[in-house]
Amino acid sequence: MNSLRRIYYNLFSKIYDPIIRLHSKDQEGLLRTFIAEKPCLSGGNVALDLCTGTGSVAIELGKRVGRTGLVIGLDFSEGMLQKAKRKAFQLGVGQLHFVQADASHLPFKSFSFQAVTCSHAFYELKRIERREAIAEVARILMQGGSFCLMEHAKPEKFFHRLFFYVRILFLGSRDVQDFLTQGEAILGEKFGHVTTVMSSTGKSKLIFGERL
Repeated sequence: MNSLRRIYYNLFSKIYDPIIRLHSKDQEGLLRTFIAEKPCLSGGNVALDLCTGTGSVAIELGKRVGRTGLVIGLDFSEGMLQKAKRKAFQLGVGQLHFVQADASHLPFKSFSFQAVTCSHAFYELKRIERREAIAEVARILMQGGSFCLMEHAKPEKFFHRLFFYVRILFLGSRDVQDFLTQGEAILGEKFGHVTTVMSSTGKSKLIFGERL
């Protein structure tokens, strides 16, 4: 990740949560529940939340694995991780740790996790970064483990869609159209039983597959 993007997210971390709630119109956190419940985690499981941001999904996963399990939230932005740590501490979620690293180079042993989640971040990666990240997720998942990837659905209204693409291009991902339209096929190169489900809000979609 280049330094400009890192600086952008370090600054964005200060207003990230209210902006995301406003954009998604998800004041009750239904999207967090939507992605966190899909891996069917239970006590003692180990999960990774990739590109965790301020840790909202990681915290939700932590509630599911309990104090006998472990959830790691990973992000390349120090600002995001500091916000995530404060939030987790305030909520008292145990066995939750945060790691600063790039999604395309995961600092974990192979076959270490029952589940990996990623919420609203993959579409911002460049093509090679995205493919490397998918390969890394496949490497660290146990056999039968699940990868749950939530992304924004393409906005229907013209000006919303225009803003969406302007933001993507600003962040450097010029091949986003391929990923938005071929997400299942791209994940299908490394995972089996790949399926897409729309969220109740209609603004996000969940693509998930199983490590064979």
